[in-house]
Formats: sequence, structure tokens, C-alpha cells
Amino acid sequence: MFNLQHILLYLSVCSVCLTFAQVENQFIYHGFSGANLYLSGASKVHPNGLLELTNISDHQIGRTFFPFPFKFNKSLSKNFQSLSFSTNFAFAIVPKLPALGGHGIAFTISSSVEFPGALATQYFGLFNSTSGNLSSNHVFAVELDTVKNIDVNDIDSNHVGIDVNGLISKESIPVAYYSDKERENKSLELISGNPMQMWIDYDEEDKLLNVTVAPITSLKPEKPLLSTTIDLTLVLLDSMYVGFSSSTGVTTSYHYILGWSFNKSGPAQSLDISKLPSLPPRRESSKRTDLRIIIPSITVSVVLIIISGIVYVLRRKKFEELREDWEQEYCPQRFSYRDLYTATKGFREKELLGFGGFGGVYRGILPSSNTEVAVKKVSHDSKQGMKEFVAEIVSMGRLRHRNLVQLLGYCRRKGELLLVYDYMPNGSLDKFLFRSDTPNLNWVQRYQILRGVASALLYLHEEWEQVVLHRDVKASNVLLDADLNGRLGDFGLARFYDHGSIPQTTSVAGTVGYLAPEVTRTGMTTTSSDVFAFGTLMLEMACGRKPIAPERPPEEMILVDWVLECWKRGVILETSDPRLEGKFEVEKMELVLKLGLLCAHPTPAARPTLRQVMQYLDRNATLPDIPLDGPGIGLVTVGQEVAGDCKLSFPTSNEYSGLSSTDSILSYGR
Repeated sequence: MFNLQHILLYLSVCSVCLTFAQVENQFIYHGFSGANLYLSGASKVHPNGLLELTNISDHQIGRTFFPFPFKFNKSLSKNFQSLSFSTNFAFAIVPKLPALGGHGIAFTISSSVEFPGALATQYFGLFNSTSGNLSSNHVFAVELDTVKNIDVNDIDSNHVGIDVNGLISKESIPVAYYSDKERENKSLELISGNPMQMWIDYDEEDKLLNVTVAPITSLKPEKPLLSTTIDLTLVLLDSMYVGFSSSTGVTTSYHYILGWSFNKSGPAQSLDISKLPSLPPRRESSKRTDLRIIIPSITVSVVLIIISGIVYVLRRKKFEELREDWEQEYCPQRFSYRDLYTATKGFREKELLGFGGFGGVYRGILPSSNTEVAVKKVSHDSKQGMKEFVAEIVSMGRLRHRNLVQLLGYCRRKGELLLVYDYMPNGSLDKFLFRSDTPNLNWVQRYQILRGVASALLYLHEEWEQVVLHRDVKASNVLLDADLNGRLGDFGLARFYDHGSIPQTTSVAGTVGYLAPEVTRTGMTTTSSDVFAFGTLMLEMACGRKPIAPERPPEEMILVDWVLECWKRGVILETSDPRLEGKFEVEKMELVLKLGLLCAHPTPAARPTLRQVMQYLDRNATLPDIPLDGPGIGLVTVGQEVAGDCKLSFPTSNEYSGLSSTDSILSYGR
């Protein structure tokens, strides 16, 4: 029998459960003092409760998320709208320089609070140049964008955009609000520094998204700024995080959130403006014009001396480098940060050639020698292994061959490593092979490029003081100089070992489509596995297509298998690149196709060495007969199980990706 005490206890528990269910679906913050939030990057909470996503330092990311995921499912009740949500937040964007903001705030719903490889600038700290527009991202965002970026089709430098899994907005519109009193839209300037409010409401039943903006003192306008139909069924998973992400570039802004409410089961609560924290006072220049006040000349002198001292200290800080005693022996390979800063015009975005893994690559002209270079900025946060890492960079810098991209040296700053390379004005080879907006390479040029890359690999395998395994030979890692000579670059996965010894690598590294079968099974790489990748490159050059082409019929999807099958049928020349229009030497085309197949043989012992490859390409040796029906002739197995630690990438057409040398060492360790 239940007595009165049991009944009261039961009712108390029910009340707690109901309260928890309400809290679980919504929250409201008037300032963030003491709030339990997930903060990362530059984000922090001021003593008065103001949330600062970024300050005015350049190229930084700041993120803040509610620490617990929300359930986007239909299990709570029969009438529950699974994907519906509502939010209201107050924000302010205060630029470092008037009329130059960077780069804005994105309200974000994401399956994770971590965004590996995300970059600052136009990516809001959510994506990079290659990670956007993937259905696997599961990211929905409403961006408040203050910089016009042509790369992501921005309409202007003051707009709201609706983003799904990437930053090319599904809908975007200049920022404005509907004045209920004047019955018309009035424009707003995001980088005015004035606090504003935003409301975002999504109704799953109608698939309707409304976005509304207004000054901080205004009530929610009757009409939204943007109203659009969008289906988030495939974007929002069962468990999703809500929050904000922001970034700065060369131009910077303070990005602030003053208050925030969110509701998963109805309209978000309205913010009480009187409870919101205030913004820091702005620095405004004095414009006094009273000429009757005369400052004594001695005061002016003192002020000028103080200012000069401050400027001197700031300039030293600006160009300050990180140097340690053990680097003394590497002085000839060390560049000063001041020279690199001058060479790249302060790492201006106009000098940005592109983004490789873990950093941007900038064009520069060294002031001392007027030499054109490419400078890569790579972030690093730890001293672990740095001495050995720099020693390996210097070793790579000692490699000398006309068909290698030359690593000229390095510079170290706190949290940053800069690598200096030869500048390759024509970018990467894959751009010429696979993009229709670039000039076509004729057969003579292609053959010469192949011969150059083979010569570089021979140097690495046999002619340098150590054996160098490249481990990532592919078209995007071959760069073209001003004369369209092929230069092999990207030594980020390279390994060194002594002649006559056995390499000890046990992790799978490379790019899918270029990996030798034995590497995927054992993780062991040898010079023979480099030969396999080079064989695939030869077929790419001859056929003008990538190693794996899912859009083709099944029998043509795998390049090496398709070429082999055509050879068996006696029509191997039908695989030649249609862009060549038959303008090639038949004997050399057949040689490249057959030699490519021989290099990509599934049995390592059957593959030639790079010295033999050079002899075949120079016509100093006759290509041996290849048994077309021998055991294991199937050259590639898609979906093969991979053993060991993986460092795989997938073929891309990222211009200047060949300049990402040493990235993998930084990111994966040694």
C-alpha cells in the first residue's frame, strides 16, 4: 500500500523529470557568466558575461557550442516535429578597421563540435577548400558574412546566407529588417559595431525556414528577412550540437554574442535586452579643434620618444622568431620572418596561391635576391619531435635534382612553421590533365614530363646518399615550371633509410588508386611501391583520366584493369586520351601504356626498377613480354581491406597541392 509519503515522493520525482525534459529541449542565456559551454579556439567569456568568439588577431577561429547534443527524432511524442527548432540571439561585430570586417559569425547545427582541417578566413572555422559540400558533413549554418568571397559565390560583403554542408549558400540576401512602423525594409550594416538580434525558426512540417534580423532595441519584426523552403531530413542526425563558429582573415573583427535562447519544442524565448551585458567601450579618435590649447614643445618631444619606443617594441614583436641553440647548424637553411613577410606583402590574401593540407601557400619575391618563391604557413603547437623534424626538413632541402620541387629552407615562429619552396608558375599536373579550362598538353610535353618524374625518382631511389621513398607519387604532386617541365613535390609522406637496409615503415600511406596491393596488406613500402604509383601516373598521362572513375561503366571504372583488358583484345590504343586527337607517336604511346601496366603489376618482383624504366623510356632497352593471362594479373582491387595505421588521401585537383611537403609529418607524428 502506498502511504501519503510515498505519493508525495512519487509526485516530486515526476516533477523533476518534467523539469529535466523542459531544460533538455530549451535554454536561455542573458550573458554567459558561469555558463557551462564548450569553448574552443579564441572564444572566451568576459567577466561581465559577454561571449567573445574572436578578437582582432588575424587568421583565428573561435567556436562556442551548447555542451550537450539535442535529440532530433520523433520518439518523444506522437505530434513532435522532429527537426523543428527556434533560436534567438543577440550579437555584435566590431571591426578593427572601419568598413573592413572579417569574416563573420555562423550559427551552426552540427553532428560534432570538432572540425578537423577547418581553416579561418571565409570558411568560418567550419570547412576548408576541399571539405565543403560533402553530404557526410551534416552541418547546417546561417552565416552573417562580412567579406565578399568569389570562391564561395558570395553576393556582397554584408549578407545572411543559408548553408548546408558547405559555404556556397543555398539562399542569401543583403542584411535588412522590416520596420513595422514605417512598413518597409531598412538596411543594416553588420560591421557597424552596433548590437543586433537574429531569429531563426524552422518548421519541419512545412519545411519552412525563416530568418529575421533587427536592431537590438527592436521587437521581432512581422516579416522575416529571408523565408525559404528547405528539407533538412538528410542533414540533421538524431543527435546534433548547436552553437556558433567564427573566424578572421587578413582583416579582423571582434565577434560577440550577448545573449542566446534556443528551443527544440516550440518558439525560442525572447531575450530581455535589459539583462544583456554591455560591449567594451570603443576607441574613438579625438577631434578637438580648440587651437587656443598649445601643447609645450617639450611635451611633444616626450610623446614622440615614447611612441618611437612603442613602435620599436611592436615591430620587434611583429617579426619575432623562435630560435633554439640546436638550430645553429641549420643557419644557411633558415629564412628571417621579416624577409618572408616582406616577400609576401604581409601574407596578403591577393598573394594566396591556394590551400594545401594544414596551411595556405603564398607567392612571394625575396627582397635580397629578387627570387620568386612559394611560402607555406603550417601551424604547429608542440615542441615534441621538433628537433628531428627540422633536421628532416633540412635533409629534404639537400635533395638536388632538376625535376624535384626544391625546398629552400624554413622559418619558425611561435605556433607557426614557414616552409620556402621554388615557385612553380604553372601549378599542378592534374589541372592540365583533368580540367577543361586549362590548355591541353601535347604528347611531346607529356612524354617529357613522364621522363622527368622518372629521372627524379631514380635519383631518390639510387643516386642520393640515402634511399628516399616518396610514398605519394600522383598527378597532383607533380608541379610544372615555366617551361612545363615536371617537378615532383610533396615529401610529406617521404621516408629516408640507408642503402642496403630494409625500410621499417609499417603504416599505410598514400592516395587511393596509387597504392600497391602489398602496401594495403602489410603497410610496408619499398621502392617497388613507388614504381607502382608511377605506373599508374603513366596510364593517367596516356589516357587522360584518373585511376578510379566511379562515373564510368563497371568494366572501365579501374584504369589499369581497363587498359589491360583493351590490350588483351588488341585495341590498347583506344585507351589514349581523346584530347590528343590521335596526334602521338604510336610506338611511344604503346610503350607508355604497356610500361605503365608492367610498373603496376600486382607482384612487386615483376615490376622494373626506376633505372630500367628510364632505359625503356630512352629506348635503350626493349620492353619484355608481359604474360597477359598470368596468375594475379588483375591489377587493382577496390575496397580491399587495409592493415595498419592509415595515412590515406583521395585524388584531388587542388592547385598547388604539391607544395604541401612535410604536412603529414606534422599532423601524424613520426
